[in-house]
Amino acid sequence: MALQWTFVASFMYLEIGVVIVLLLPFVSPARWQKIFRSRIVSNVSSYSYIYFNVFIAILLLLFVDSIREVHKYTEPTENVDLKHNQDSVNVGLMKLFRAQRNFYISGFALFLWFIIRRLLTLINEEAKLGAQCEAYKKQAESATAAAKRLMEEKDNTVNKSKEYEDLDPEEKSLAMKLDQTKEALVKTKEELKKTKVDLETLKSQATSTNNEYDRLLQEHEKLQEKLDKDGSKKDN
Repeated sequence: MALQWTFVASFMYLEIGVVIVLLLPFVSPARWQKIFRSRIVSNVSSYSYIYFNVFIAILLLLFVDSIREVHKYTEPTENVDLKHNQDSVNVGLMKLFRAQRNFYISGFALFLWFIIRRLLTLINEEAKLGAQCEAYKKQAESATAAAKRLMEEKDNTVNKSKEYEDLDPEEKSLAMKLDQTKEALVKTKEELKKTKVDLETLKSQATSTNNEYDRLLQEHEKLQEKLDKDGSKKDN
């Protein structure tokens, strides 16, 4: 097998391994998204569109060449006398088999390359949808809790109004003040809890923002270095 076809075959086996890893059921899309957003993977994936286009061009070129080889070695075997040229037929069939093998290898590698690209996109989208669903679920739970709290407050108000009817005006005033103080205390606790949750959310957002800023800063430094090198080459 020639060097280029050995490379294509090795690349195809690597693609099969990547597809199997991406299809593992116990690795969630959120975990994959964390891996994709890591610093090492981000540095590699910053030029992913270049890698994708380069490999697409190489695989397409080899795929077209394999089609040409198949067409080249198919015609002679159809026009050769099988009785008097058996050796030539065997050689032609051997070359045709190799051309067909290269055709399938390059075609399958090209197909798997698109499959991997699509899998990565779907995993990223599924992770985003999962995060959105989790946020909507928390909002629905908070809205349900608020509605339940309002219903309980309404029932408590009705019950308390009935209890106040049997009290003296002074006792009724003190009881109402006590209930208002309790309600204010409960609201203060809820606001404190909500403030803590908001603070944790802001911390996580700040952390993600810092990570994204670091990644963009690294990309800016790389581009700046590349521009400086290109400028120095032009000056020379």
